[in-house]
Amino acid sequence: MASYLIESFDRLPFGGAEKARRYATERYRGAVGRNWYDCDPTLRFLMRRHLGEGFGWAEPRLREMGALMGGPIAERAEETDRNPPRLEKYDRWGRDISQVVMPPSFEAARRDIVATSFTRPDFVAEAERGGVDPAPMGVAWSYLLDQADIGMACALGTGGDMVVGLAELFAPDDVKARVRELFAAGEMSGEAAQMLTERSGGSDLGALESTASREGDAWRLNGFKWFASNAGGSAFVVLAKPEGAVDGVRGIAPFLVLRERRDGSRNGVRIRRLKDKLGTRSVASAEIEFTDAEAFLLAPASSAGEGGDGRGLARMMELTNGARLGISMMGLGCARRALVESLCYTRAREAFGAPLGAQPLMRRKLAELIVETEAVQALVFDGYLGRPRLRLGAALIKLRAARLGVTAASDAIEIHGGNGYIEQWPVARILRDAQVNPIWEGGDNILCLDVRRAIERQDAHEPFLERLSQAVERSPGGDDETAALVGQSIGHLREAIQKWRGLDRTVAEARLYPLAQYMADVYAAALLLEQAGWERADSGEDRKALVARLYARSHLADPGPLRGIDDPADDLERFEDLADGAFTGD
Repeated sequence: MASYLIESFDRLPFGGAEKARRYATERYRGAVGRNWYDCDPTLRFLMRRHLGEGFGWAEPRLREMGALMGGPIAERAEETDRNPPRLEKYDRWGRDISQVVMPPSFEAARRDIVATSFTRPDFVAEAERGGVDPAPMGVAWSYLLDQADIGMACALGTGGDMVVGLAELFAPDDVKARVRELFAAGEMSGEAAQMLTERSGGSDLGALESTASREGDAWRLNGFKWFASNAGGSAFVVLAKPEGAVDGVRGIAPFLVLRERRDGSRNGVRIRRLKDKLGTRSVASAEIEFTDAEAFLLAPASSAGEGGDGRGLARMMELTNGARLGISMMGLGCARRALVESLCYTRAREAFGAPLGAQPLMRRKLAELIVETEAVQALVFDGYLGRPRLRLGAALIKLRAARLGVTAASDAIEIHGGNGYIEQWPVARILRDAQVNPIWEGGDNILCLDVRRAIERQDAHEPFLERLSQAVERSPGGDDETAALVGQSIGHLREAIQKWRGLDRTVAEARLYPLAQYMADVYAAALLLEQAGWERADSGEDRKALVARLYARSHLADPGPLRGIDDPADDLERFEDLADGAFTGD
């Protein structure tokens, strides 16, 4: 039943019930309010594959999480976006308290998420006692949360693994105990932040100015961080240069700074202001000043006494690959949400005498969104669950996933027309949020430089190419053309890498971007073929083989002089298979 008034223009001579039906509010049910596990066949497929015999135990819990994320968490995300965090800088006597006040919608969502997280220690222990690998469920949890609110995912997860892991290795015993207390609910509890960026350099970390001076088994840290997310947390990993260290990358060391000093007093952490951001408003990002803050070195002390062993940044960057996968999942979450909102809208909206989703051009766009989203889904899940983990994987996956989140959200706005540009509809926020993913944890150029480093220093392309070949070997029979195309592309990619390694240094750096894109293209195509093999063995169906074929044709095949205009119309002829296999709902 409609909840709005019938107005006079609804009775105009050229109006009528049929036209009014086109814009009846109740017909436009989007993603919110649905069970995001139940309506996602691709997620159910991946959980069956990765959980194996543990799937029966896991599915009821996955279904509960799908209802939570698609319902209360998604609803609260919209409220938090409208009422973001605020800073209480001073108390009534003018003393600096630098307190971030989070809106009630955020706090309620955070309580529910942390209490039911698949990554919390008690849940992990319960799963392991039952013989179930909890890792795939943790990945599904992130995937579902990121469709609701990547800002919340950032607030809960930024730097938690770094704080816990490095503190256990290097912090004094009493500080380790305090960190364990703070993270009793798990690393994804929202207590951590990583503070790297300064005005002097951004990604050029060697130019940072923050300085630490030794003080017994602790340090005194002074400096100014320009962009620090989750500013209301309790434990921060902060990059600084110990006094006496070289002024460059090798002089950087990571330090732990807690909100409170050892003696319980407030530490020297001042928030200057919160950033007025384009999106991800649910995570408080700030400019933070450290004034004689008590800090603890998160690296081995050097014999020279200047602090650290010169590998502090490198050690921290080893943990950054996990963070990059987290950002990749955020990009995938934005793309998946954009796809679902687009499918919901086009099934309800009517134009030119038919549903919008029945128009050939719209079907082409939706089919493209489905294929691209499932390709990135394959990449991200392989990054988390594939073994052994590829050194090149995180950079290539983030390169593709972060960008897809932006383009998919932009497509969703276009699909919604003028409505998509309005904040009352959900897709405007998705685009605002998605735009940060190509920046967080390194932009495209930084990722490309990491690809170069991995190839040149570790020959990381060899296990990468081997993984691709193994994936193609697991493809189903009956589609030899696609398997041959991807297999041929693996060979061409090897040639491209060898050729690239022989280029002039300057030219080689300029060519890194197309090389990395090529690697991501072949990686995704190989994984989709592997999934097609799993699907054939699991159910005898060939939908994933169709997705792999469409992706490989788009990204790897020579379009010829007609630019693919004469290609088979699989995307149209089997559109219902594509759409129903991506999203089940009215």
